[in-house]
Amino acid sequence: MGSPLQEKSKAFALRIIQICNEVKQTKRESILTNQLVRSGTSIGANIREAFYAHGRADFIAKLQIALKECSESEYWLELLIESGYYEDNAILDQCIEIKKLLIASINTAKNNAN
Repeated sequence: MGSPLQEKSKAFALRIIQICNEVKQTKRESILTNQLVRSGTSIGANIREAFYAHGRADFIAKLQIALKECSESEYWLELLIESGYYEDNAILDQCIEIKKLLIASINTAKNNAN
């Protein structure tokens, strides 16, 4: 089994795929959902890459990319929710939780490097 961060980011990616498919089918919206699928699934991919990094600097760099993708996903989710295309804030809360875990992981990795 993976780390809690890996597991949460994979569950998030799967939920993002479901939500985007639902919004595409029911609301006929694809611009926001296409962007969200890319960024939302990229988080977990970068976290997984980080665990096979070539040293601490590479590990931190991969987690920072995941953090950027997470922040982008948060933006697309805010737009989907605030525009009325999607109404459940739980996915936004899940995104914010992953963002907090990523920030804590990056800070821990940086502090352990010193």
